[in-house]
Amino acid sequence: MTASSSFNPTLNSSPAGGLCGPQGKGFSAQLDYQQPEGSGQAVPFSDTHPRNRALHCDCLSPSFQCRDYRRGVLAGDLCVDLCVAGKLLFRRCLHHNRGKKVLQADWRGRPVVLKSKEEAFSSFPPLGLLEEEAGEGGQDVPEAELLLMVAGEVKSVLGLELSNSSLGPWWPGRRGPRWRGQLASLWALLQQEEYVYFSLLQDLSPHVLPVLGSCGHFYAVEFLAAGSPHHRALFPLDRAPGVPGGGQAKAISDIALSFLDMVNHFDSDFSHRLHLCDIKPENFAIRSDFTVVAIDVDMAFFEPKMREILEQNCTGDEDCNFFDCFSRCDLRVNKCGAQRVNNNLQVICDKIFRHWFSAPLKSSAVSFQLQLQLQEAVQECADPVVSSGNTQRAAPSMFWKLRRLLQATLRELQEAEE
Repeated sequence: MTASSSFNPTLNSSPAGGLCGPQGKGFSAQLDYQQPEGSGQAVPFSDTHPRNRALHCDCLSPSFQCRDYRRGVLAGDLCVDLCVAGKLLFRRCLHHNRGKKVLQADWRGRPVVLKSKEEAFSSFPPLGLLEEEAGEGGQDVPEAELLLMVAGEVKSVLGLELSNSSLGPWWPGRRGPRWRGQLASLWALLQQEEYVYFSLLQDLSPHVLPVLGSCGHFYAVEFLAAGSPHHRALFPLDRAPGVPGGGQAKAISDIALSFLDMVNHFDSDFSHRLHLCDIKPENFAIRSDFTVVAIDVDMAFFEPKMREILEQNCTGDEDCNFFDCFSRCDLRVNKCGAQRVNNNLQVICDKIFRHWFSAPLKSSAVSFQLQLQLQEAVQECADPVVSSGNTQRAAPSMFWKLRRLLQATLRELQEAEE
C-alpha cells in the first residue's frame, strides 16, 4: 500500500438493555475471555436454531443480518459463512455498551471476535450516493464520486490526507449482483474509527489486530488473551514457563519490553505520531510470544487529529484533559494548547508498569539492586518532574533507561535458569 506524502506508513528509513447471551444471561463487560457458565458449545448463527430462538436478546441479530444479506441490503466476505454455510458459530457476548457490541465466535474452527460500533445496520447513516442513485443495484454510482466520498470519510476519521492508491483496504471490490450491499456495508464500516485504524495498520504493525473479514457492519478480528485488572499480573500468565517464581518475572519483563517497542513504534515509525488516549489493561492483549497488541483503538489519534481534539476552549488545565491525553490551558486566550504535554510512555508507566514494578519482582533470581533501579525508573517515568517548558511527558532518555534495565532483568533470569 502506497501513501501520499502527508502520511508515510512505512518504517522511517441490542436493544437497549445490556449484555445478552445464551439463555438470556448477562455477562461481564470485561474482555477476560473466560467461558461463562451455561454457555455450552458453539451455536450457529442460524435464523431457526433453537438456542438462538431462546436468546433473551439476539447478540448479532443474525435473523436481521442474514435477512438483509439475502435481500442484498448488506454484504461482506463473512456473510456466506454466517448465513449459509454455518461456519461462523456464536460463543457469547463479551461487551455491549451504548450500542457497541463485541462478540466471541468460532470461525472455521478458529476463535475470533466480532465487533461493531452500533448494534443495528440501520443505525449507520446511509451513503448518500446510494439514496440518490436509481440505477439497478447501484451499478451506476460513478467511481470518481465514490472515491471522493471514501477519501473524505477516511480523512474525517484519521485527520490525514491519503492518496487514492492508499484506499485499497476500503474499496468495495468489483461491481456485481451484490454491489449495492457492498457499498452500504463499506460505508457502515468506514464510520467506525477502530475499523479504519485496524485496516490501515494491520500490515504495518505487529501491535494492532488484523481485520479478518466482515459482514455488513460487523468485522472480525483475532481472539487474544486480553488484559484485566482482575488478573494479578494484569494479563493471564498462569502458564508462564521457567524456574519457580522466575517464569512470571520473565513473562512480565518480556511484556514490558513489548510495550516499550509499541511506544517507540507508534512514536517514530509513521510520519505522524500515534497517540493512545485510553490506556488500561483491558485495551491490550498478548500473543503467545508476549507481544503486546492494542485491541481497542477507539481512542487512538494521529498527531493532526490529536491537535484538533485538544485545541478547545478552557478556563483551567483540567478542561484540557482528554482521557489520558493532556494539554494546558492558556489563560491569556482561554484556549487549550494543541500540543499534548504528556505522552504514551508516561501513561503506560503510570497505568501498567507501576502495577508490576512498584514492589520487588517475585523472583529471587533478580538482584535487589536491579529491582530497586527498575522501581525508581518506573516511578520517574510515571511522575516526571515538570520543567519550565510546562511538559510532563517522560523524556526520551527514560525509554532507553527502562529498556536497558528490563534487558538486564531478563539476562539475570536467564543466568539463573542455566
